[in-house]
Amino acid sequence: MSYDYVKFEDLLGQTLVEIKVDDNESMTFITKEGKSYNMYHDQDCCEHVRIEDIVGDLKDLLGNPLLKAEESTNQDNPPEYADSYTWTFYKLATIKGYVDIRWLGESNGYYSESVSIHKGRDYTQEEIQELMTKNNLSEKIDIYQSKKKGRYNL
Repeated sequence: MSYDYVKFEDLLGQTLVEIKVDDNESMTFITKEGKSYNMYHDQDCCEHVRIEDIVGDLKDLLGNPLLKAEESTNQDNPPEYADSYTWTFYKLATIKGYVDIRWLGESNGYYSESVSIHKGRDYTQEEIQELMTKNNLSEKIDIYQSKKKGRYNL
């Protein structure tokens, strides 16, 4: 299967309407424009890459443009029993708050420990509207857009 890989920073300025976390193995970000971005790792032999921790409330990232979308890695604080490891940090922020997503990749040193991000499927406007309603976002996004245009229809 061929994927259209993107940089995490490509999320900057996007307005999210849904974030899905699947068993600490993957995340999906869905934008109000109907684009989706999948964050995951294709597991192979002798490696394990997973979401270790999420600090902050993911709901703070919904309904407002992302003002920060940064990725960094380090190899401090080794986990117990890992031959090789990489911590990958994803920092996201909107006007409502910050979220840090910490991934841990472990291997025997010969396999990848990185997280991949690719474009996912496109969502229809009907699906986006359902997600916005589910997450109580319709009014928030409308208010933000009105403020952006200089109108305050509260």
